Amino acid sequence: MIDSVPAAAPPRFHVMAKPTGAICNLACSYCFFLDKEAMHPGSSFRMDDETLEAYVRGLIEAHRSSQVTFAWQGGEPTLMGLDFFRRVHELQERYRRPGMTFENTLQTNGTRIDEAWAAFLAEHGYLVGISIDGPRELHDGNRVDKGGNATWDDVMRGLRLLQGHKVEYNVLTTVNRLNGDYPLEVYRFLRDDVGTDWMQFIPVVERVDEHGHPDPMRGIAASVRSVQPEQFGRFLSTIWDEWVHNDVGRVYVQTFEAALRNHYGAAGSGLCVFNETCGGGLALEHNGDLFSCDHFVEPEHRLGNIRQLPMVDLVGSEQQVAFGNAKRDTLPRMCRECDVRFACHGECPKNRFLTTPDGEPGLNYLCAGYMSFFRHIDRSAKVIVRLLKTGREAREVMPLMAGYDAQLVTAVAAAGRNDPCPCGSGQKVKRCHGLPPIVARAQLPAIPLGVPRPPVVRKGRAAGVAEFAEVAEGSSPES
Repeated sequence: MIDSVPAAAPPRFHVMAKPTGAICNLACSYCFFLDKEAMHPGSSFRMDDETLEAYVRGLIEAHRSSQVTFAWQGGEPTLMGLDFFRRVHELQERYRRPGMTFENTLQTNGTRIDEAWAAFLAEHGYLVGISIDGPRELHDGNRVDKGGNATWDDVMRGLRLLQGHKVEYNVLTTVNRLNGDYPLEVYRFLRDDVGTDWMQFIPVVERVDEHGHPDPMRGIAASVRSVQPEQFGRFLSTIWDEWVHNDVGRVYVQTFEAALRNHYGAAGSGLCVFNETCGGGLALEHNGDLFSCDHFVEPEHRLGNIRQLPMVDLVGSEQQVAFGNAKRDTLPRMCRECDVRFACHGECPKNRFLTTPDGEPGLNYLCAGYMSFFRHIDRSAKVIVRLLKTGREAREVMPLMAGYDAQLVTAVAAAGRNDPCPCGSGQKVKRCHGLPPIVARAQLPAIPLGVPRPPVVRKGRAAGVAEFAEVAEGSSPES
């Protein structure tokens, strides 16, 4: 047992455990973690039993809450095999404290899920995150195996097995330069074809040096695979419009939930990138090294090894506290004075490699996209917040939006082509809602067929928007 707990140690925190390190059976073109293999020359890249026991025991001892989440990621964690995870549960039972419950989550590419895996995950109540980037053509453009072969069929097979065994799952979609132009195709595929009601959209931002080589900590630009800022803003805004008109209360989109929590003034967004500070989401390598964050697995952000020091001491260390506070303390003035700071808080520090117009460093690469998105949703987000604060359900926004749309049609019809659009976008009518739908649609490229291939977490999730108001605190700075 732990004799003392550092004052700065949180009562509960999140660790992404990587039992295979960076080893994966796929070679996704934009993966930021594959190059971490170079940090461990000669390693077997398999978490041994001593390290596993130190992790399970240490995570349980470090928690001052009755619920502990074990998040298994990679690389590809299923490469460890089922016996490894059977051992996980043996150790969890050995060190379980009275009244303590465990949640196990597994983030996987889905290609190795078979009947045995699906049955095991169902038996032990896992929440499984499946990575899929949309319809076949959009997914296979980047997510390929070591031989450069397409993986969509294998992912869908694994996903259907999970569904057949009634395994709780969600979908993680990376938004990149390829699929970023097809928001409705991606969203409707996930909603209607996959059949999921829980989605994460993670922007791909791959930093590169002046020669175009990946450099996650010091890169000065984004790679050609990275989603473009304005592209990402349009992607989120387009899906929001579909969701707020049709799917509120039925489909959970993590980014939208976080944005609404910040609009409401909740104690936290439920998503680290939109919180004022960070530091509560760490990464554990296969050898026991603990790092400040999954995106900062670099020597300068190594906190120590859990086989040598108690995990709670590392999590509550001055180094980790400083890392978490730096997100807030290093914001450039442009961000501190921004009207949507309350919703964004500068997003993830890993993406802050631009300079502001007045030359101050620390501007987020995605700033323009997030700014347009948060301003785009402002009206309908405030409607949802008002509904929740008056004890009504968020889904009631949908008929209200239908009424607003009818008013907008009338206002657009009465406006001149060169007048500001009544929707408030700042564009002229002829460039916005006055554009005939068939013309607007024609401006988008078709989904590419035969895209050239590159060379060779719901349990414990935040409640949906209809429920989170019950635990939210404070009031929205914008309502």
